[in-house]
Amino acid sequence: MNATALAARLLTERPRPRGIAGWRHAHWLAVGTVCLGAFLGQLDASVIALVFPALGRHFDAGFAAVEWVALAYLLVLVALLAPIGWLSDLVGRKTMYIGGFAVFGLSSLGAGFAGSLWILVGCRAVQAVGAAMMQANSVALVARGVPGHAMRRALGIQAAAQGLGLALGPSLGGLLVEHASWQWVFWVNVPIAVFGIVAGWYLLPRTRTCADRPAAAAVPTVSAVPAAAVVPAARRPELRGPELRGPEPCAAQPRTPEPRFDLPGMLLLTGATTSLLLALSTASGLPLPGWAVAVLLAAAAVLALALVRQERRAARPILAPGLVNTPGVRSGLAVALIGYLLLFCPLVLGPVLLTGAGMSTAAAGLVVTLLPAAFAVAATVGGGLLPRGWSDVTRCRFGSGLAAAGLLLFAVLPASGAAVAAPLLVAGYGLGLLLPANNALVMRAIPAECSAVGGGMVNMARSLGTALGMALSVLGVHLAGAASGGRTVLVVLAAVAVAAVALTRPAAAPIRPVGDRNGPHRSGPGRTVSGPKGLRTR
Repeated sequence: MNATALAARLLTERPRPRGIAGWRHAHWLAVGTVCLGAFLGQLDASVIALVFPALGRHFDAGFAAVEWVALAYLLVLVALLAPIGWLSDLVGRKTMYIGGFAVFGLSSLGAGFAGSLWILVGCRAVQAVGAAMMQANSVALVARGVPGHAMRRALGIQAAAQGLGLALGPSLGGLLVEHASWQWVFWVNVPIAVFGIVAGWYLLPRTRTCADRPAAAAVPTVSAVPAAAVVPAARRPELRGPELRGPEPCAAQPRTPEPRFDLPGMLLLTGATTSLLLALSTASGLPLPGWAVAVLLAAAAVLALALVRQERRAARPILAPGLVNTPGVRSGLAVALIGYLLLFCPLVLGPVLLTGAGMSTAAAGLVVTLLPAAFAVAATVGGGLLPRGWSDVTRCRFGSGLAAAGLLLFAVLPASGAAVAAPLLVAGYGLGLLLPANNALVMRAIPAECSAVGGGMVNMARSLGTALGMALSVLGVHLAGAASGGRTVLVVLAAVAVAAVALTRPAAAPIRPVGDRNGPHRSGPGRTVSGPKGLRTR
């Protein structure tokens, strides 16, 4: 067997066993498998802040260097979500999802054995590749395996799994650091990843088959294909039902050429965000020359301008300018970024303030857990406690106000568990009301034809907000000390939460599809059109 045949065999998705595929509740097994990946990704995102002090002591490194254990992960995740989603359309989403578990588990194992801080940073970057392989395909796998009447419930269960991982991260991290070692924060991922690989292999529906792949250079003609291959799908028993079954020959299929992936846009986006975060880290004490801050900020500005120009002419842009300019979308993306900045800043500052006041790492982790726990509860069921007549705009503004009040109280009250518990609960609950309602406003303003692009932009805003939250927290601690710097950052965050109230806008009417090959557009002044050069506003 040559290398090409071996690769094709490995990338061929296998159907579920007949007993599982034929069970009428099999879709819930697929949802449970997707929830494993959702739980693992959010657990890893929230657990890492509790490890910063232990990593600094172990590697004899400053806070500005240690934060790159988290920032490298977030940067790679931002860069790869779009290309991996594109690649998954070619390879198959089940294959990519299972591969994500494998990459995540192996890199977590390597992270625990890292002999230097920068090897650990490299392992975290590889870990982000696995996380992107799972995140880019989770919603699509749920949509593939779940009937329409159960879709809302399935997505709610997935959101609950994400919330559970986010909530357990700080407490689990604190307990592992204090009673085991920082290595176990990474090693705990390995058994979950192994279980995910096995569950994905047997429980996820097949998403791609041989006949779905683009035709190769040498493809058999129709006359060379067995007769069964040209029988209509409706008359072939192995193609009935929610999942394709049985082997299928590769027949020549006419396909419309798809535009190339926007690789220059991805590289420019990665370069701009990396330059900005490096500048903040250098200002926070990263051992680079002082003039590097100005150079890196200038590079970030130049790359950002180049990104805007590239996206205006790209055939398949990762940041469609026409969508960004749609009323309600730009402000909604800004609120999404602010929301995750507000969520992750306290996750970094909370342990610093509480351990600085004499609390143990495990106890600090338990207290900080209140923030993501309240966020998870509010995001899943908290909206039911609000008046039914409230619009999403009202929910956003109410949630922002609660977050501002909670963060301000956290900044002024003494750093003790009893004092900060209520502010953390209030802030988390407010953010849990703000972000789902804001995401609904954004997606409502985007036409259905562009929902994948819009969802990708929301994910990017979320990851960038998380990265900026961590970087700005470290900068504040470096400039003004752990206690005063952390409290100053929290006061600024409360003001930013108030600004989110002003940014919230009602959803605009979505771009109206017209059914031509250029896709959706609006007529009239300032219309938005799409074509070979992507969405843009005239």
